[in-house]
Amino acid sequence: MITLRKIILWVSMCCAAGVAHAEIIAPDTLIHNTVQEVTSIIKQDKDIQSGDQKKITDLVEAKVLPHFDFSRMTQLAVGKFWRTATPEQKQALITEFRNMLVRTYTKVFTVYHDQVIEVKPAKITADDTEVTVKTVISKPGSQPILVDYEMKKADSGWKVFDITIDGVSMVMSYRGTFTSEIQENGIDGLIKTLSDKNVNSVAQGGR
Repeated sequence: MITLRKIILWVSMCCAAGVAHAEIIAPDTLIHNTVQEVTSIIKQDKDIQSGDQKKITDLVEAKVLPHFDFSRMTQLAVGKFWRTATPEQKQALITEFRNMLVRTYTKVFTVYHDQVIEVKPAKITADDTEVTVKTVISKPGSQPILVDYEMKKADSGWKVFDITIDGVSMVMSYRGTFTSEIQENGIDGLIKTLSDKNVNSVAQGGR
């Protein structure tokens, strides 16, 4: 006989599973919400508008980077050489690539001045595990910039693994540079190059 306690436990587990499933936000909604939240913070924070590097970095770390899959991004950027890298080298590459993305995004936010960012509805089915979320950045007097986010579904939600700007893949652009560096100086050479650039950027105030 199924006891009342077991029934309550089973119902509780089903409810918990339903809540966990419901918390996975659609990829286009995720991008839209993130854009709205970040731009709202920038508009209200005078220090960020004036270029406060610490506040900008904190904003990127808290609101933007959690939605990126840096492991996959780094693997795609390194390409075939990823297979021959040691676990320590892979972790170092992920760390430096992530730090490089932090630098990139802090620069983006220092030049943000009331641009309008439109997030297009994504065409996605329940079985899709990868999707492209298209956005358009507009500013009066300038040509619109098309920015696409390549996203993959993970257990924790949708994550960005590449960004395409006006048809140019960020990950593929880095792959060409990384390939040349590895062929000339090895994986450790690439790690050192990325580390040096990140350190120098911090020393120069994020430039």
